[in-house]
Amino acid sequence: MTDKKFKWGLIGPGRIAHQFAQGLAVIKNAALYAVASTNPERGQAFANQYGGAKVYNSYESMVNDPEVDAVYIATPHPFHYENIKLCLEAGKPVLCEKPLTVNAAETRELIELARAKKVFLLEALWTRFLPVYAPVRTWLDQGLIGEIKLMVGTFGFAAPVDESDRWQNPELAGGTLLDMGIYPIAVSQWVMGRQPSSFASMAKLSKTGVDEMTAVLLQYDNGAISQFHSSFLSNNVNDFYIYGAEGYIRLHANFWAATKASMVTNNQEITITRPLRGGGFEYQTEEAMRCIRAGLLESPGMPHAETLANMELMDAIRADIGVKYPFEK
Repeated sequence: MTDKKFKWGLIGPGRIAHQFAQGLAVIKNAALYAVASTNPERGQAFANQYGGAKVYNSYESMVNDPEVDAVYIATPHPFHYENIKLCLEAGKPVLCEKPLTVNAAETRELIELARAKKVFLLEALWTRFLPVYAPVRTWLDQGLIGEIKLMVGTFGFAAPVDESDRWQNPELAGGTLLDMGIYPIAVSQWVMGRQPSSFASMAKLSKTGVDEMTAVLLQYDNGAISQFHSSFLSNNVNDFYIYGAEGYIRLHANFWAATKASMVTNNQEITITRPLRGGGFEYQTEEAMRCIRAGLLESPGMPHAETLANMELMDAIRADIGVKYPFEK
């Protein structure tokens, strides 16, 4: 690890950006150097809250600042594509909040651009980098619960009914799948090490036309099934179970931010905890910094191929449940 301070720029100081900034605060030799916002007052307030970062009123100005080592993008989903492209064209490494884009066509184009420009690009799917997932990976690799047969997970909470909120707004790629369903998809992919061979889905659409509850079955080539649902309509347990032929593993609620996991085999239970140093975003940020310093173009923990495969699957699920955003061609 170098002693040189790693200077982050941030685009979009909204709700999720606070988690990034809080995680950054516990990382040695890293700092929030610059904030770019189309709302100058909000940008200044965010910068003041997190140490007095430099404030830019245009994204272009910030990405062209030679002091910025990398950019974290926290704008709403539909703006990710243009924000990422701006950074890549300027040669700035990118850590972009999930989903990387709203569809696979955009993701594919950006991956190709990142590779052509030789610039690092990572989808900020923070769950994949949390400490508790490492021992779970060891349990799986050692085959301690036998061949995987079934996975079951939920991501649901009772959200206020507000048609003006981003979650309900089709113009902002609202709905549960891209915001919440992406987590059980990514964890299932991580467990199995591959994509499903088929899927089945159902959804309840809101008055605005986005999915406010989605249920999906993913089936793999060995017959294993992953069952999940995402919902704005109910407060769910929100854990994730991995069932094998000889036992099971539970990632305790909330599984996407888990600090606790259990394994049950032969009626014996092992429970481990791995507390977070900050809010949890610090681990994906550290991984991005490690990869950038090493000259990598992608992270082994969330490679481009897996980000693209997830987007292709979510495209197919959205087509199946009848959700298409107005801005999509």
